[in-house]
Amino acid sequence: MNDSYLYIIIAMLPLTAVMLVTQVNPYHALVIRGVLGAIAAMVDAILGAADVALTEALMGTMLSITLYAVAVRSSLVLRLGVIENYEILENQDSNFQEVIADFRRIFKQHYMRVELVPYATPQCLQKALVDKEVHATCSPLLESNSLAKTYQTEIRIQRIYNIIENEIHAEKTTLNYVKILDN
Repeated sequence: MNDSYLYIIIAMLPLTAVMLVTQVNPYHALVIRGVLGAIAAMVDAILGAADVALTEALMGTMLSITLYAVAVRSSLVLRLGVIENYEILENQDSNFQEVIADFRRIFKQHYMRVELVPYATPQCLQKALVDKEVHATCSPLLESNSLAKTYQTEIRIQRIYNIIENEIHAEKTTLNYVKILDN
């Protein structure tokens, strides 16, 4: 009996595993993890272990991918605290929209999304940053002599600060890294 197809299928397991480990995009890694699980289930079924194949297909592939997808989706969010006011909520502040559009462009390249979290006062916004409810804050600076409104962005995570500092194009915001000490 010629079992060469079995060797080809089994050889796909380590190849797929290497692809999975070297993947940068977490969503692509989820798809490759599904392929790896399907190949493992197929090998188990061909070798006569139907119960193991069914368990791998259901638990090892479908359930784990679902849980990984939820974890990846929730962990790739930059929570940006902002001052709640009419202009921001109604998208009427063009300077603020330019800053947010720049943040979204930057983080889209890093497979992240920006979630705006509104706060009523600057004190609440600062407390949210210190209490680690948000990753960064973006608030208007005190009015200067120029007509253009500028914003102060404070970031508590060094890696996010480095990403924004290197890639930001908007001149409407100043960046500050804030080191939050744990109690």
